[in-house]
Amino acid sequence: MDTVSYKTKSANKATVEKKWFVVDATDQVVGRLASQIAKIVRGKHKPSFTPNVNCGDAVIVVNAEKIKFTGKKMTDKVYIHHTMYPGGQRRQTPEDLMAKDPTRIIKNAVAGMLPKNSLGRECLKNLFVYAGPTHNQEAQQPEELKF
Repeated sequence: MDTVSYKTKSANKATVEKKWFVVDATDQVVGRLASQIAKIVRGKHKPSFTPNVNCGDAVIVVNAEKIKFTGKKMTDKVYIHHTMYPGGQRRQTPEDLMAKDPTRIIKNAVAGMLPKNSLGRECLKNLFVYAGPTHNQEAQQPEELKF
């Protein structure tokens, strides 16, 4: 019996194969879309997934300004951040954020679903979000991905 075939293979930076995907965010619910994107960016959809290696694929999200929230979250949900100065707590609703920068809503949602360490920050670099229907990664020949 050949015991080599029973060894567990662990991926590393040199052996990981990366693909590129395009996702159209038109009329998609933010949380449901972000959880699917986070799974792909992290690499959990691959059989060769290794928890300590960035083995995820690159995802391009287009039409970020056309995403949807369920219920009254567009006006009632609040994003809070702190400037690290006294009295520096800032609040924004998704409505305000959509007017200013719609790509930050998707990036923030996906970042919240990734590990909060250097690996999570590295995985987040594989996410490219664009407000409109065009993107700059045509040379990578991304595949269309539907959810």
